[in-house]
Amino acid sequence: MAEYLPEITNDSVCPVDAKEELLNECESIWKKMEELSLLITRVKALQAEYNEWQKRTPEIISNNPDVLLALGKEELQKTKNDLEMVLSTVQSKNKQLEEDLKREQQWQEEQEQVVDALNRIEEEMKTQTEQLSRKRALQQLQNKMLKVKSYKEELLNALGEFLGEHFPVPEKGGSTKKKKSFEKPAVELITLHEILEILIRKLMSTPHDPYVTINDSFWPPYIELLLRYGIALRHPEDPNRMRLEAFHM
Repeated sequence: MAEYLPEITNDSVCPVDAKEELLNECESIWKKMEELSLLITRVKALQAEYNEWQKRTPEIISNNPDVLLALGKEELQKTKNDLEMVLSTVQSKNKQLEEDLKREQQWQEEQEQVVDALNRIEEEMKTQTEQLSRKRALQQLQNKMLKVKSYKEELLNALGEFLGEHFPVPEKGGSTKKKKSFEKPAVELITLHEILEILIRKLMSTPHDPYVTINDSFWPPYIELLLRYGIALRHPEDPNRMRLEAFHM
């Protein structure tokens, strides 16, 4: 079967063209069958005519029995020859049609197998195309995510440098003159950058509950700065909790 299958390339005939060719071959077979039917009808007509002649009483040409016998034999021999010739022609035609029919049936089976193979290849190509499209889309999305992640890191680094330069760690004991020099803060204060990181992580990890409890490590001036410029918001019912403003929404 493999020797009948054409090599499948990008320029191969599509399944629709193969099916049209198969339909054309079927129409050709039907035409040949109609020709056979006409020949059979002709044979039947000749057979009926022969039977009719058998029933008829021939006109007496001569009263001489020898002459009549000779004429009868001659006519019968002629009719026999004609019928044998027709029969031989019909049989030869039938044999040829049978051979053609077998070849056409074999060709039809082969074409059906080719069409099935083309349909399978088409389905496989569709599946591969869909997989490649999904893979390409996924790769593009991953590339975009990497770019966004890289850009995010650059922004965070730039923000960290800016905050580190302009908003450093509050000095221990602050600048309040009332505090004695030997006094130490109850907890170690954190930078504005660290406060923002805490608020960002909370917002991204639990967006349904983005509020952070304000503890003693949060320097009050930094808290007021964030609230004043709309970077952070206090909880409407608990002033000791605040959240980062959702700028991304």
